[in-house]
Order: sequence, then C-alpha cells, then structure tokens
Amino acid sequence: MKRLLCHSLFPTFLILFIFFIGADVSGQHTFVYGDQMPDAPELSARGAHAVGVRTLDLVHKDQVDILNSKDGKEVRYDRPLKVELWYPAMAGDNADPIETYNELMGTRGDSLRPLLPFTFKGRALRDAKPKTEVGKLPLVVVSHGYVGSRYLMTYLTENLASKGYVVVAIDHTDSTFKDANAFYSTLLNRAKDISFVVDAMENLGKAGSGDSLAGVVDASNTAIIGYSMGGYGVLNVGGAGYSAGLGQFFGSMTGGSTAINSLLAGNENFKGGADTRIKAIVAFAPWGMERGIWDAEGLKGLKTPTFFVAGSEDDISGYEKGVKAIFDGAMNADRYMLTYLNARHNVAPNPPPAESLAPGLHIDEYYRYAEPSWDQRKMNNINQHFVTAFLGTHLKGENFSKYLNLPQDSNEETWEGFKPRSSTGMELRHAKGM
Repeated sequence: MKRLLCHSLFPTFLILFIFFIGADVSGQHTFVYGDQMPDAPELSARGAHAVGVRTLDLVHKDQVDILNSKDGKEVRYDRPLKVELWYPAMAGDNADPIETYNELMGTRGDSLRPLLPFTFKGRALRDAKPKTEVGKLPLVVVSHGYVGSRYLMTYLTENLASKGYVVVAIDHTDSTFKDANAFYSTLLNRAKDISFVVDAMENLGKAGSGDSLAGVVDASNTAIIGYSMGGYGVLNVGGAGYSAGLGQFFGSMTGGSTAINSLLAGNENFKGGADTRIKAIVAFAPWGMERGIWDAEGLKGLKTPTFFVAGSEDDISGYEKGVKAIFDGAMNADRYMLTYLNARHNVAPNPPPAESLAPGLHIDEYYRYAEPSWDQRKMNNINQHFVTAFLGTHLKGENFSKYLNLPQDSNEETWEGFKPRSSTGMELRHAKGM
C-alpha cells in the first residue's frame, strides 16, 4: 500500500516541483550571474548600493593603425572604444532591478565561428541616476581576454559597483567576439587602451565636465583588472615592461617597431608604473610568459600591489612556467596569488550561457566560459570575495588582513570568511616586495 501511495504521489510531487522551479525562474529572485551560492565566502555578498549601468563611446585619437600600415607607410587613425560603466545609483522604487545584457557567442577571429546573439541577466538599472551624495569613489578599469567583451565579468563589475566603486569595462577594438582581428592589434593596443580609459574617466569625473558622474569618479585612486590578454595589459601599465622579443616580433611591420618600443622594459620612453593614480592591480591568468613576452628585467618594474589568480593546469597562459613564474619574477611588488587547483585558463569569466549548451554548437562556445573541474558560479563568488578584500585594502584603507593572511593550502583548515568545509582545492601565496 505504501509503495502504491508513493507511486501515486510522485507525479503530483514532480508537477509541484516543476511549478515552483518555474515560478522561481520567472520571478525576481532568479539566480543571475554573481549571486551568492549557498557556500559563498563572506565578502562575495553585494554591497549596500543599488547599481546603475550605462554605455559610453570613447575615441582614442591619432593612434598607429597597425593593421593597415604597410609598404613603408605608417597609417594613423582615431581608435574607437566602447565601454560599460557601473556605479552606485539612485534606484527609486526599483529595489532589485534586472538588466538584460546583449552579448554574442562565436568569433570573427582566427576560427571564424558564426556570431550568435544571446542575452543574460544582471542586477543593475540602465541609465540610472548616480548617487552623488556618496562623494568621490575609487575607479576600477576592467580589461577582457582575447576574444571577449566588456560583459565577460559582469558578476564582478556589478558586485564592485554595489560596494562603492565606479567600474568601467572596455570593449577592446579588434579583440572582441564581433570584431576580432589580427593579434598584432591586441599586442600593441591593450596597455594603451587601459591607460587611455583611465585618462578618459578622470576627465569625465572632473567637476564641470557636464557628465552625470562629474564629482563622483576619483581616478587618483584607481585599480586595474585584467584577464588573460587583459592581464598582459594591466601588468605593463603597472610597470612590467615587455621583453625585447616583443619588439623584434613587431620589427618588420611598418610603424610597429616604433609604436611597441614605448612599452618595452629599458626603453627611456616606457612609462609603465609611473601612473601614481593606480594603486592596485588584479591579474587573472595573465598571458605571455611562456611566449617570451616577459623576462626577469621587465618584471622587476612591477612595484604596484598585485593580486594574481591562476589555474594550476592553465593550458593557455601556463602555470609553473607561466603565471606562477610571473608572480615569482615580480620581486619588487607586494603580491598575492590565488591558485585554483586543477583549473585551466577560465578562472575569470561569467558562467557559460544557457545558449552554449544547444546541440550542434562548437564546444568552444561553452569552453569560452566554463572550467572543466570547477563550478564557475563558485569561482565567481570566490573572486568577488578576494578582489573585495584586496581592493578594499589598497583603495579604501579597510582592514581585510584576516581574509588575506591565510594558510597557503586551503585543505589544511577552513580559510577565514569561508563556510565550514567549503574552502578546499585552493592555494594562496603572499610575497612582499623587496
């Protein structure tokens, strides 16, 4: 009788379960990128501010057009850069606003996969009025990988804005899903784009600029965050000069050698690390060490406090001879390195979009985001936690030392700020600058 009863109740239970799941998916408490998982560490929680978001088109004038300079003639152009801004906002009655971001899968780069539009949700209010009573807020500039977009890390950009930062993420021209072009452009322009956007945000935030963020942006108190090729860029802006090998790579290209020389270690025109506005760097899986882009002399120039994030099985940037070698070589910087054991390269992006699971799609649409050994949502929460602690320390003067001064091996004991039994499979190294 009991067995018969269980069988008769099962369809009803299943229907109710599906009903409640469906109600949750369509309601305002739907899980969106960046929301806390049950085992999320303490500092991953969103801050006190509602978040506004807006799109801005910038133009970096009179730049070397490396892709069209040829036959002995250097071509210059006004380089367009689209950016996305997140900031503390006046939300009014919209206590939990939901934003729909429009994104693409595929790439026009070397693999020429078809471009497929998709959308995903975030917790922000489009073009909301900024909170001005909070005063001037630290600036965070975010640089995506190749290929990528300004929406690749919304779990982090929204989270930081809710904690009192103005966050701007760049669409690097010639390096996004929709316009990826020859790699020369990314190598040349990545660091230059980042520096330009810091300048542009400083001008936008000045009193009298006419922008709604005038008086809100404190560019003198800036952090730069980069993933993969973004990491390649932020380390250079922070003081690590590229090796002479990169200059030789450009040597045969019209205009290329001169343009890249200003980013090389030892060049008298190299200004990396001279920007005193930049107080902290976060480098997710920075690229280049295994390709000879960095050397010991160049890495000595990095003196800005830096937080590295890596996967121990990174097959794009490398680990022992890649990211860890950069960490070890940056001997003059106070630096941390969080390692996700068994993870590969994708330690920074949002979770894979549901559309990437569609039958027939190339697996790279999924692996543009996914990690084979980790739940991306868990990694997102952990990144939020540690970036909050690191930036809070260096940009806001907050005391987060208990979350950063930890046993190296997370399997030895539960790390501070993590729920019991939840901090396994990671390492955190700390080395003080010489």
